[in-house]
Amino acid sequence: METEDSSSENGLLHRKQALYSSLDSCFVIQKEMYRGQQYSQIYFARLHLMRTLLYSLLPNWKPHIQVCTVIGLEEGKECIIVGTLYKHMKLKPSILEEYSKERSATPLVRPHNFMHPDDHLILEDESGRIKVCGDVLLPSVYVTGVVVALHGKETGTGDFWVEDVMEGGLPHQIERPIKSGEDKYVIFVSGLDIGSSTSNPLKFQLLVDHITGHLGDKKEQSIAAKIVRVIIAGNSVEIPRGLLNGQNLGSKDQFTLSEPIKELDIQLTQIAAGIPVDIMPGPNDPANFSLPQQPLHRCLFPSSSAYNTFRSCPNPHLFQLDDVSLLGTSGQNIDDLEKYSDANDKLEFLERTLRWRHVAPTAPNTLGCYPFTDRDPFFVETCPHVYFVGNQEKYETRLIKGAEGQIVRLICIPRFSETGVAVVLNLRNLDCHALSFGTEFS
Repeated sequence: METEDSSSENGLLHRKQALYSSLDSCFVIQKEMYRGQQYSQIYFARLHLMRTLLYSLLPNWKPHIQVCTVIGLEEGKECIIVGTLYKHMKLKPSILEEYSKERSATPLVRPHNFMHPDDHLILEDESGRIKVCGDVLLPSVYVTGVVVALHGKETGTGDFWVEDVMEGGLPHQIERPIKSGEDKYVIFVSGLDIGSSTSNPLKFQLLVDHITGHLGDKKEQSIAAKIVRVIIAGNSVEIPRGLLNGQNLGSKDQFTLSEPIKELDIQLTQIAAGIPVDIMPGPNDPANFSLPQQPLHRCLFPSSSAYNTFRSCPNPHLFQLDDVSLLGTSGQNIDDLEKYSDANDKLEFLERTLRWRHVAPTAPNTLGCYPFTDRDPFFVETCPHVYFVGNQEKYETRLIKGAEGQIVRLICIPRFSETGVAVVLNLRNLDCHALSFGTEFS
């Protein structure tokens, strides 16, 4: 492994390297086959996983209170029930309503957020379901698909009055060895949107030149030599979908359709020639719509895929660099949470998904998801050191701590085409800062 970055006799800089291991196997769909299975099975798998976990935490939470099922509830008797939350939402879109509104004269209004004061939560297990009430479990915070343990009692009206709630909490985290180490940087960028009206080729070229060490003086080049990996978190191209109308495309339309991908391949080739690069699919990329999105096909990148430093990865993406575990998505899971719940900022949504131990709790209810039968790949088994999401409005970051001393760096990566901002992470100490590329010259 390369550890030197000082100048050699001929004045050349050596790029640092980091040991990389991919942990994406749980997100890759290989042997699964769709045979008309329903989504209930993924909920059963999730409930089984989370209930086993929550039961193991009960002795340290409230060991003196009896655990029962929904069907075994008795009026006025205190107990703990574990189940999956369902959020009844007055404004939640319905395909039948959308169809009827499209056929009417009134235009279809799509609000940014579907929350309403009358929303309420229902807890469900295999035996039944019951409406939950109280001031502890706020409908504005939770969404359909979250598994929790509730302490309370059944009321005379048939509701369950919640006195306390326990979530899964941050999972166990593999400790990083305490050592001074050396600075090694990872660059995160998303929302390149090559081919869109907001995309500026000069901004991206400046980023590429900075990463590859073709920009700046000797000092800046020595810093660039410490960049060990580039992560591209979704929405790399914008394809003119108006051309995709089911008809055979003419040569001119084929060229227009493929041009953004060709341009991306040229830029990625420049990066992959000197630095390892991971590219994840996003909602606008030529990939499958439902999570987990499968890696973009290598045939889209004939030049860059010739390098062994180029990796096409799924979304979500889980990997390890040296002793640092990183987990990230292209943003669909957080954007969906924003539609159906409320938070002070996007980082709060990230923190919730970790404490709920689930990357995409709203899948498959409101977020597209493959109908897994015997597992839930979005369950978070071990706590990452870095958790990132792409295609956000602005750059945000925060360190959060768990009850067992876990420390996680949360990162919101802004859309590069709109902000010109990439994010730099130092693997040594998890410090993070924005890297801005403007094209205004005075």
